[in-house]
Amino acid sequence: MTRKTLLNDTHRALGAKMVDFGGWDMPIHYGSQIDEHHLVRTAAGMFDVSHMTVVDLEGARSREFLRMLLANSIDKLKVIGKALYSCMLNEQGGVIDDLIVYYLGEDLFRMVVNASTREKDLAWIRQHAAAFGVDVIERDELAIIAVQGPQARAQVLALVAGSDRAALDRLARFAGMDVQSAAGVPLFVARTGYTGEDGFEILLPQSAVVTFWNALLAGGVKPAGLGARDTLRLEAGMNLYGQDMDEAVTPYEAALGWTVSLDEGRAFIGRGVLEAQKAAGNARQMLGVVMDDKGVLRHGQKVLTAQGEGEILSGTFSPTLGKAIAFVRVPAGEPGAVRVDIRGKEVPVRVVKFPFVRDGQPQPGVIA
Repeated sequence: MTRKTLLNDTHRALGAKMVDFGGWDMPIHYGSQIDEHHLVRTAAGMFDVSHMTVVDLEGARSREFLRMLLANSIDKLKVIGKALYSCMLNEQGGVIDDLIVYYLGEDLFRMVVNASTREKDLAWIRQHAAAFGVDVIERDELAIIAVQGPQARAQVLALVAGSDRAALDRLARFAGMDVQSAAGVPLFVARTGYTGEDGFEILLPQSAVVTFWNALLAGGVKPAGLGARDTLRLEAGMNLYGQDMDEAVTPYEAALGWTVSLDEGRAFIGRGVLEAQKAAGNARQMLGVVMDDKGVLRHGQKVLTAQGEGEILSGTFSPTLGKAIAFVRVPAGEPGAVRVDIRGKEVPVRVVKFPFVRDGQPQPGVIA
């Protein structure tokens, strides 16, 4: 059965085209995916991401549990409110999910995990939490709205209680805090996002989400759908679970080696496999590519390199760059001249460093 967020009727009233996304009925766009993309790059747009799953971990041994559960080191979090991005791995080093965890206290950490992996994530977390006496609490009474873009923070600050506004304005990137809205609604506001732009992700009671969405709308923030969210995140060099990585892919094969902490004495799940893969130096590599010819790079297309064949993972036409961009996974080693098989024709692409776009601007080397 397809699930719906409480904003479903609101999306439809705004003219959204709805699609199935991981079992949820979600807006793909409200008329123009490209317009919504440019809106977030130049002003501010808002996304309903209430399909994501919020999980609180409570217990005296919560940090100890997360040391074992996550490939990144939870001990990097020393200040209340700070957040950490990490992969959660299986015993083979494959990615069960990528997630963000917030440090709210020594006995309280908050995780936000992907919608499509909700059931398996909760089962895996609960399976391993039991030995540590950690309670795993799904916060399904919370909705999430993401407001992203150069004007996003100002738009959200205008709806926050005056007594909290200054503190929220000082909030560092990749951190969150509890505040109240001007209407007295409790909000957990994090300076995070999935677009490469500044902004906030706001967790709030389901009972208040429609009113808060409408307040943002009245303030001039326009809605954006999952289509724009996907092109924005790819331009920003951010992975999509299930397309760029899954349980058969390690972080090293998904360009997420920077999230792996091989800190001394920490036996996290999958560590042995990652250490062996790093030592061997033969992991498949994920690269960014740009196609200067006309056309679109699409998931599943065959990629040809000097080391052998690979494939397109995420691929799209970049509205900001006016060119096709993609993530590819190819064999280890110098790739040489890279080509993509498009309907039997080998089309050259350039390997570039990602993100492709930062702060709304093409990164060096992306535009030939």
